[in-house]
Amino acid sequence: MANKYDVVIIGAGAAGLMCAATAGKRGRSVLVLDHGKKPGRKILISGGGRCNFTNNDVAANNYVCRNPHFVKSALSQYSQWDFIGLVCQHEIDYEERDHGQLFCVDSAKDIVKMLVAECDLPNISLRYQTDITAITQLETGFSLSVNGETISCESLVVATGGLSMPKLGATPFGYQIAEQFGLTVVPTTAGLVPFTLHKQDKDAFEELSGIAVPAVITTADGTSFKENLLFTHRGLSGPVVLQISSYWLPGQKVSIDLLPMLNLAETLIELREQHPNQSLKNTLSRLLPKRLIEVLITRGDITDKPLKQLNHKEFEQLGTYFHQWNIAPNGTEGYRTAEVTLGGVDTDELSSKTMESKKINGLFFAGEVMDVSGWLGGYNFQWAWSSGYVAGQNV
Repeated sequence: MANKYDVVIIGAGAAGLMCAATAGKRGRSVLVLDHGKKPGRKILISGGGRCNFTNNDVAANNYVCRNPHFVKSALSQYSQWDFIGLVCQHEIDYEERDHGQLFCVDSAKDIVKMLVAECDLPNISLRYQTDITAITQLETGFSLSVNGETISCESLVVATGGLSMPKLGATPFGYQIAEQFGLTVVPTTAGLVPFTLHKQDKDAFEELSGIAVPAVITTADGTSFKENLLFTHRGLSGPVVLQISSYWLPGQKVSIDLLPMLNLAETLIELREQHPNQSLKNTLSRLLPKRLIEVLITRGDITDKPLKQLNHKEFEQLGTYFHQWNIAPNGTEGYRTAEVTLGGVDTDELSSKTMESKKINGLFFAGEVMDVSGWLGGYNFQWAWSSGYVAGQNV
């Protein structure tokens, strides 16, 4: 096998495969290296096995990045419509769900098969179960030691992903490469991840595991999302918690509106006129899960009595409590269950138009390894497609 290539891509995930297909179509000789046994492992388990591959509505504000403008060029060079066109070209059935999220009708395998098919060119090679032990910069390009063999290339693309879901083989290798070549790595944390609770709260709420309620969660910096909140045996999850976790900082409280569809004080005053003898517990149980109300009464957060015994001030206090239910997470479940990694290679050191390092000619980055994290809803895959395409056009 020839050991000299135009392009070597480290990582056979979403961004790496997209980059390989794009570069290959430009006639570049491409080698993709991955330490796993097969490509696209994270794609296969995403979206419950159906892969939420993009979103109908993608904009820069759907991303968390120290430089909020960095993503704009790549997203415009290769948009969600470009990827949807590719999906249609391969005759993959897909469906739209809430908030513009697009999923495969059949299986996430369809997306992996499509990407591998796009890479099925004589000038693209895919190699798995590879161990890269050294990377050296040459006068022009790079030299890699791979399973004892020396491979050289003009352009090197790091598409190694983040630290989320270590059981799928996530490692800090991409960050180590960046640091080896003098690039800054923004400290990483788990993103799109469930909250854990302090023992007292965990013990009180774990019996509610499996109960979901529509909610609005707001962080200390004023960021808020509206989606379902799910109680778990460890703490709080559901789409709204995963979304807000990317904006939450340890030690902060979050404010949760448990009844975003109504004004509780006004509703209770109306219900008191209709059913003055009804208990507060039974009244609230018409609006929220009964078991949740029972836990809040047991905790002493609210006191049960007939509606007719409550005055205007107490109704206002109940409204404040349920519309601004403050709770301080103990932490998150960490990378084990996180969908993305916050932080990564500092985008200030990369060209937003090409994904190339500003310091090292021929060194490119694509996908989650960078300090770019999307919201829940297909945005992280779109970043993989867009950044992979842009790198592939410039290697």
